[in-house]
Amino acid sequence: MLHPDEFKINEAWIAFRLNEVPVTTEADGDFNVIALMDAASCFILSSEFVPATSSEPSQLEAKRLIKNAKSHKQQLPKTLYIPENQAADILCMEAERYGIAVNRVPEKQLLVMIGEARDCFKEYMGGDSVQ
Repeated sequence: MLHPDEFKINEAWIAFRLNEVPVTTEADGDFNVIALMDAASCFILSSEFVPATSSEPSQLEAKRLIKNAKSHKQQLPKTLYIPENQAADILCMEAERYGIAVNRVPEKQLLVMIGEARDCFKEYMGGDSVQ
C-alpha cells in the first residue's frame, strides 16, 4: 500500500475517478469526474468532467488535466500513478509525452490517498442518492 509519507510534494501524482456513480446533469447527461491528486499532500490539483459514455478522458481532456495540475507549482511530477482497473490509455500517452513515468497499480494500493477525496465528493453530491 502506497502512503503519502513516501513522497515529496509534486514528486508523484495520482489520476483516479472521483465518483462512484455518474454525475447526472439535466442539460448535458451523465459524467465521470477524473481527478489528478498530489500523492504527498493529497491535494486535488485538477479535475475534468468526462462524459460517462466515454471510457476515458479524450486527448484534450487529458492535456487540460495535466496543464491545470501543473499550474499550481509550474512543475510536473516524475511519476503518475493510475489504478489498473481505470481506462486511461490516452492519459498515459499524454503524461509520457511530458516525460512523466506512468505506473499502473492495483487501486487498493492508492486507497489511503484517494479514499477520503472520494468520500468527501460522495457526501458533497448527496451521499448514496447521486443519480
